[in-house]
Amino acid sequence: MPIWVDADSCPKVLKEMLFKAAERKQVPLYLVANHSLQIPRSPYIRAVQVEHGFDVADRYIEERIAPGDLLISNDIPLAAAVVAKGALCITSKGRLLTPDNISDRLTMRNLQEELRSGGVQLSGPSPLGQQDKQQFANQLDQWLQKQVKVEKEID
Repeated sequence: MPIWVDADSCPKVLKEMLFKAAERKQVPLYLVANHSLQIPRSPYIRAVQVEHGFDVADRYIEERIAPGDLLISNDIPLAAAVVAKGALCITSKGRLLTPDNISDRLTMRNLQEELRSGGVQLSGPSPLGQQDKQQFANQLDQWLQKQVKVEKEID
């Protein structure tokens, strides 16, 4: 089961974690962006450059992601779409988005969007901290461990 990355907004430090994990666990990793990306040479890591335009990368991912796949993204509408297809999502802060919590996150995102469009100034996301990186690494490792269990059951 591959990992899909909404790479336009994924912090470099998390990409590095993902590169190492893809190599170590031999998991396909697709980084999708509307600009060229530098990636390490690997049979498991692919950069996909899509056309410029609103949500082009999101649509590319949404059309190709499958149940059980993992998405790395902070885009809540994209996360909601892929979770509805049976995939999971981890945000850059290490929050796992699942069918159990995605509707609450989408509701909160939409409320914030309404407030911003009404002129209310909200603070942006806080910088990625060490605790966020650790939480991301933990969630990624848990997903990878589940993939190893599934593969062993299939064999």
